[in-house]
Amino acid sequence: MSSQKKLQIDKNAIAITSGGETYHFSPKFTVIYSENDPKMVMRPAGIENINYNVATWIAYKSDYADLRRVKRDDSQTGDGFDDRILEGDSKKRTPNYFNSGKIIELEAIESLSRNDTLFWEFAEHDFFSLEAYVVQDDTSTPKLTYKISPKVDGYFSVGYSGAPSFSLDKTNEIWQPFIWQEKRFPDNSYLTLAFRAPIPSTFINDGSNTIGVLASPNEFPFNPMPTKENSRFGILVRNNEGKAQPQLFAPVLGGIESRMDKGTSYNFETYFIVDNQELTYTYEKLARKFFGFGDYRTNAISSLNKTFENILEYGNSKYGRYVDSLKGYEYSTDVTGAVKNVSSLNPLELSIVTDDEEMFNRKAYPMMEYMLSREKFLFSLDPNQRIQSPSRKLNGPTAPISELTSLYNIFNKKNPFLLDMAFEEYKTTKIRNLDVAEKGETWINAMFLYKASGDTKYLVAAKAGADEYLKNRVLQKQTDFKDPFGRGLFFWIAYTNRWIELLELYEITKEEKYLQAARDGARHYTQFTWMAPKIPDTLVTVNEGGKAPMYWYLKSKGHKQMYYPEEKVPAWRLSEIGLTPESTGTSTGHRGIFMANYAPWMLRIGHYTNDKFLKEVAKAAIIGRYRNFPGYHINTARTTAYEKEDYPLHEHLELSVNSFHYNHILPMASMLLDYMITDTWSKSDEKINFPSEYIEGYAYLINKFYGHEKGTFYDEKDVQLWMPKDLLKLDNVELNYISARKKNQVFIAFTNQSNEHQKAVVHINEDLVSFNKGVVEAQIWINNKPFKTIKDLKPSFEIEIEANGITAIAIKGVEPRISFQDSILKESEMIPNSYMKLGFGNGRAMLFKLGSYAKKAYIYLQDDDSVFKTVTLEYTNAKGKESVIKNTDYPFEFTIPLGENQNTLKFKLKGITVSGELKESNVLVLGNNP
Repeated sequence: MSSQKKLQIDKNAIAITSGGETYHFSPKFTVIYSENDPKMVMRPAGIENINYNVATWIAYKSDYADLRRVKRDDSQTGDGFDDRILEGDSKKRTPNYFNSGKIIELEAIESLSRNDTLFWEFAEHDFFSLEAYVVQDDTSTPKLTYKISPKVDGYFSVGYSGAPSFSLDKTNEIWQPFIWQEKRFPDNSYLTLAFRAPIPSTFINDGSNTIGVLASPNEFPFNPMPTKENSRFGILVRNNEGKAQPQLFAPVLGGIESRMDKGTSYNFETYFIVDNQELTYTYEKLARKFFGFGDYRTNAISSLNKTFENILEYGNSKYGRYVDSLKGYEYSTDVTGAVKNVSSLNPLELSIVTDDEEMFNRKAYPMMEYMLSREKFLFSLDPNQRIQSPSRKLNGPTAPISELTSLYNIFNKKNPFLLDMAFEEYKTTKIRNLDVAEKGETWINAMFLYKASGDTKYLVAAKAGADEYLKNRVLQKQTDFKDPFGRGLFFWIAYTNRWIELLELYEITKEEKYLQAARDGARHYTQFTWMAPKIPDTLVTVNEGGKAPMYWYLKSKGHKQMYYPEEKVPAWRLSEIGLTPESTGTSTGHRGIFMANYAPWMLRIGHYTNDKFLKEVAKAAIIGRYRNFPGYHINTARTTAYEKEDYPLHEHLELSVNSFHYNHILPMASMLLDYMITDTWSKSDEKINFPSEYIEGYAYLINKFYGHEKGTFYDEKDVQLWMPKDLLKLDNVELNYISARKKNQVFIAFTNQSNEHQKAVVHINEDLVSFNKGVVEAQIWINNKPFKTIKDLKPSFEIEIEANGITAIAIKGVEPRISFQDSILKESEMIPNSYMKLGFGNGRAMLFKLGSYAKKAYIYLQDDDSVFKTVTLEYTNAKGKESVIKNTDYPFEFTIPLGENQNTLKFKLKGITVSGELKESNVLVLGNNP
């Protein structure tokens, strides 16, 4: 809680007393001057274990050149990795801002107080004159305005260097975007340029207050979109003496406006920040107070349901670039010829919830086979492909332990080999993506093994490990980049605690310490989300001349110009506020990525802890951004191209506004589904609730899995999520909904994404819900209170919903028309002997029991085309006939559907080796012995 601040003038300084401590903001400035252009460019910083680019300059003196040379590796290729940065010359360069020019220190020789303003007077310098004054304006925060007037031509940068400074042992927490959080302190005086400042200040918390020097919102334009080239200022937290001190420099030497002619002048405004709160709360306060953050987005252009359905349709189209023969999505943007899947749970969830049998058969089941057989997420048949370290081996499973246990639970624990695999993986360390090794025996994996097996020894291990984690990681602020509990310091999730997994453990144990640790991690994660620049209340012209912005990376790959009408739209629709860049290594080019999978998790934690900031960041990341799959990121310039329903419906080389990672399509649909369900759960005060499993995916692609188990809808139990395409038509885009069913009932919950009262006409698709069973009765709730009962509901009806509220309806006397959802989820008997390791070809055979819907045998060889030219499977089919499948291309794998009453597969494998030798197995039996 903030306490009342007291401002005084102490000699020439501004003294601010807060929380019982007094802080002096002295009249000190640092001017950096260079007669010649110091050629500011981005280069790799060379920080151990971190792929991070920083601003650099030609060193003012040759012995100041201290930029470390960094050798580029195979993982630093593809979208977001800028050759101009990574291959650029590092000689004669420095990342230390104080080595970029001549340092001129100034301190006021006199001060004059007049009304609410303190004027500082400085001695004249041969190169310039400096004026400065501090006023306490209507924000109750001291505002510094300074003016430099050059007397010579050259490059100038003016820094306020009079804020309180601290030795590192006197700090509780520091922050300089993007990578210096907690107590990680820069090893050099790196300058973060404006375009990489989520809030334009660095911060120091000394245990009592958070201190900063904040650029005025007036100094940080919204349009054009922030880039290196238009960054008007920079911030740093390590001063020239190596102490912690918030400093701000404007302009940036070698950057825009820094070239000045004698006789001109330059002005800049900053604020002195002292706030009696923890650092993340100061971050929130400044975001709200100075940059207008809040509940600023609405659906505006499309309901999430319509977007969700469009994404699914796109993913099933030719433009979704799913390769049936390889059971995966093209990874063309980064690795030509490769496919990549990070989870089979996304298509499985989506096919179940939307009751889409075709999606299950074409994607969900084949991707299950992929995740159980492939060695890594990224699969390429090209043995010479090195970009991002793909694999062509079938040394699976690549599925993480959580996926194996989720699959086991989803199919009613009738496929025991999945749990057996999970136990085996728990004993190993595996590389699933890039070259990141993942240890099996962790408290997180123990948690998932407990959830699947019910064995309390795993719960004991999970809690013991988590408690140790709280002690050594959560309660112990990080001082370096060697987090032993991390997962490769590239994506932002590696820079905070494991807050998502801690939330999962809280939901299992209900122990408050895990929830509070999760909240702390989530709040720290918000420091990667943009809170600036401030969104103006104006219209912005985009797609000027009918052309969409062209992403330089795709232009270099031969992609074609895209065209969209020039238009004027409200600035808020174009804003990145609430999104994050992708990662440390790509944050120079990816301003905001649309894969905001953190949002449902933040919303959930925000609900549990009544944390408004987390809930509003979650909403800002998701709502009102696109009508279809929007590609990966915001970059280059403001545009509405991503909003368009037809935006992704082009061939690969015709997409040039941003990059497309086709394996993200279904995870994004899962993300939106998770958000809609979590939003409903929260707005219903948990009265509409559905059990979940866990989709681990990779990096950000983490979400809850729904639809496998029945839930509750107010007082009604055993309700099945059911959201088939085109179930409803609504005439109001501000409403999202989730739907469910039970026998002769349909349940719908509408959530209002605007802060205004809404009305809508709803039409239920009678091809999916029959109203021909007699009188249809409906119970309606508004904001969780029974509102009224309708005795004769028709397929079309009107609803009202309060601002940011929920209206729910339970309809009785109708007949939902089901595709395959009941059969895929139906309890069935386990088939024994459902997994085998084969001597022939180092093969594996497994028999899947998929509810009562299907039984499928999957057989594959780990031996590749360096061993065999062809492999043949001989088996007895469902009708008792002998069948033969010949596979002449690697990978050598076979899928055999079994008949309804068939629980056994007899088969034999034969292969012609590369030397022409015939090899064959014995007759093998999978499943029940006859």
